[in-house]
Formats: sequence, C-alpha cells, structure tokens
Amino acid sequence: MKLLQNYEKEGRPLEDLSEEDRFMSRFGKIPRLAQRINTLTFMGNFPESMKRLQPQIDAIIAASVSLKSSSKLKKMLEIILAFGNYMNSSKRGAAYGFRLQSLDLLLDTKSTDRTQTLMHFIANMVQEKYPELASFHTELRFVDKAALVSLDSVLQDVRSLERGMEGTKKEFLVQDDIPALKEFVKANSDVLDSLVKDGKTAQEAYMSVVEYYGENPKTTQPSMFFPFFIRFIKAYKQAEQDNEQKKKQELAAEEQATPSPKKKDSTPQKVRKGPMMPKMPQMDLIAELKKRQVKPQVTDGAIEGIITDLRNSPYRRGDGRRANPRQDN
Repeated sequence: MKLLQNYEKEGRPLEDLSEEDRFMSRFGKIPRLAQRINTLTFMGNFPESMKRLQPQIDAIIAASVSLKSSSKLKKMLEIILAFGNYMNSSKRGAAYGFRLQSLDLLLDTKSTDRTQTLMHFIANMVQEKYPELASFHTELRFVDKAALVSLDSVLQDVRSLERGMEGTKKEFLVQDDIPALKEFVKANSDVLDSLVKDGKTAQEAYMSVVEYYGENPKTTQPSMFFPFFIRFIKAYKQAEQDNEQKKKQELAAEEQATPSPKKKDSTPQKVRKGPMMPKMPQMDLIAELKKRQVKPQVTDGAIEGIITDLRNSPYRRGDGRRANPRQDN
C-alpha cells in the first residue's frame, strides 16, 4: 500500500501497473479500511467460533457438576478410604483423606500371587456388598470430553469474541445504513451474551470441583484433573471384567472336578459367586465403613503412605500376629 501511494505521488500512470496492483490501489482508498476488514473477518468467523467454543464450555460445566454431585462416587471414595484405614489399622493413625493421584496406586499394589490388585479386591467387595454403587460412573457426564479442553484458552477466545462484538457495534454506529451490520448485531448479541455467561459458569464450576477434591485450581488444568477419574473408571471396569472372567473360570474348573449332574446341580452358592473375601476381615472392613458415618478422631495422614507401607511390609492384625497368606491375599 505504501509503495502504491508513493507511486501515485510521483505522478506515474496507473495504466502501467498490473491488474492486481491497480485493484490494490483502488482498494486501499476505501475509508476506514482496517476497521472494516476487522469487522468483516469477525462476522465471517463468528458462527464457527460459537460452534467450537460452546460444546467445550458445556463439557466443563457438565463434568464439574456431575463430579461434585455424584452420591455414588462419594461412596466409592469413602470405601477406598475406609479400606486403606482398615489395612493400616496397626501401623499409623487413620488418614482423613487422600489425594486423587492415589487412585492410580490401586493398580500398583498386588496380591502375593500377583494375580490381583487392590482394584480387583475393591471391585469384588463392591459387587458383593454394595452392588448399587457398581454403576457409579453412569452419574459422571462428559468427563472424557472435559479432559480435552484448555479452559484458559477457551475463556481467552470468549474475551476475544467480546472485543470483536464491541468493535462491530461501534462500526454499526458509524455505518448505520448497512443492513448486514444491523442484522448481525441484532441476531448475535444475545447469543454472545449467553456464551459469556456460560463461560463464567464453567470457570466457577471447575474451580469449585477442583477445590472440593482438595486440589489447587490455579495449578490444576482440566487436562490433569479429569483424567484422574477417567483412569479410575477404566481401571474399575477392567477389574470388574477380570473378576467376572475369574468367576467363570473357577466355575468351569468346579464343573470339571464334579462331572456328576447331581453334584453339579448342588454346587454351593458360595462357589458360584466366585472369589470371596475372608469372613472376619470383611466384617471388620464393613465395621470400618460404618464408622465413617460418624466423625472419627483421626490424625493427619495420606493413603499414599499406607499403600507404600503395605508394599514394603505385610499386613499385621491388631493382635500383632501376621495374617495367614490366604487372608493376606
């Protein structure tokens, strides 16, 4: 544009320029060219921006609200905490809670024969004693989609749309005789206001749920927070499948061992159910869960330490004797 302006100032003929240069010369003489181009660009990109941002904001809101309001998830986490405190009963004070990254440790701690993890054991106990909680993951909405959202970038894009709409409205005041501007502002002002409101809701909902689970919302991004639950759900479902497969294998082995139809039909219900926890530890664990209904006198602690201790040394009962391998398993 500057070169063309200098060319004309020198009095040189426009006819000697190429067709493209002549076009640019005329194009550059449009009044308020930069503002008009910015407005046209904003208007052209607005529908696509809305289509891209709204689902991301909705996912953050839905995932945050469902994680905070799910009663079944709360019970699942309560069982995990009670389970850890029960195993730790003779080593250190009860933990009042645990960090979300501790959920990953449920797969790292395995039985003495290396065939089961803590997750398998917990899934089996939930299936036997709290079957209504097995579907806890159905109460969680859009967690997988929310994990892909960069909330800071989304909110920044929303603010950019706000600035673009303000510029468009100013342009409309200057060019109020252009129907396209009038129609755009009229049709999309309320739409953008709704998006801005949803963006604030998403930010508040996310900060609330992160703080609710004891994390720092300033340093914990959705790509870090939501995957904790995604991995937990995936591991729990896999543990359920493994337990079911193990039950089928044990039932098949039992049927082969007792080929008689009479014996086959009289297979005890306990065998049909598959692996069971030892009776006394199971009852003690249920008692621990019941204790969670009242406010216990606990000391500061973390389940990470509990699991680390369990991996380093075997569990010992409250009377100081070591549990037999079958119970320990």
